[in-house]
Amino acid sequence: MSDVPPRNATAIVVGAGDYIGSAIARRFAAEGYTVLVGRRNGEKLGPLIAEIEADGGRCVGRSLDARKEADIAAFVEQANGIAPLEVCIFNIGANVNFPVLATTERVFRKVWEMACYAGFLTGREAARIMLPYGRGSIFFTGATASLRGGSGYAAFAAAKAGLRGLAQSMARELGPQNIHVAHLVIDAGVNTAWVRRRISERDGPESERLSRPDRLMRPESIAATYWHLHQQPRDAWTFEIDLRPSAEPW
Repeated sequence: MSDVPPRNATAIVVGAGDYIGSAIARRFAAEGYTVLVGRRNGEKLGPLIAEIEADGGRCVGRSLDARKEADIAAFVEQANGIAPLEVCIFNIGANVNFPVLATTERVFRKVWEMACYAGFLTGREAARIMLPYGRGSIFFTGATASLRGGSGYAAFAAAKAGLRGLAQSMARELGPQNIHVAHLVIDAGVNTAWVRRRISERDGPESERLSRPDRLMRPESIAATYWHLHQQPRDAWTFEIDLRPSAEPW
């Protein structure tokens, strides 16, 4: 990373969890951006910040409740105060499974707040900062549920479909003003400890999905796609892209 000159620009990751969000932060830091990362329980960001800084990058972390307008506005302003905001990535999941009759009003509302409403706040505040610069990228992390609902995923699918609709509307409105808005459908399991544990509990520890390297996506491979989208020329922008391993049945 020391060979990459620092850029006079910042990138933010809202929902910088231990896997996809952290991989995105590492990738953009490696490309010279000052990266600001936010998540609930911001103390968990310490190892990521230390790793990026040890590798010569710049990273700032903070606790963040993305459902609160004031928190998001302050986070975006903080990034722009360090250097012009150029990249915004919304990466909150909220993947829960409840039969519809067991889905309480509280569960449905909170999943929507995390996976959809927080995306609106993040995208709007980023656009507010980027438009005067006349450039920027705003990317939203979607899921299989963005395109089709599954049994037990009424709350999650409703929220992710709403996020996709938000992204489409923003892309149509902001694209002519040189703001690249894109939606990424993560259509497979990601190679994380949590996913591997769930597969092992459901299918057994000898499951093919755990032994074959082409059945789960590496967070680093997903992060490379976010970087690719940010690098696209304006005359060939992608709005939506779906990612899955080569062996994933779909």
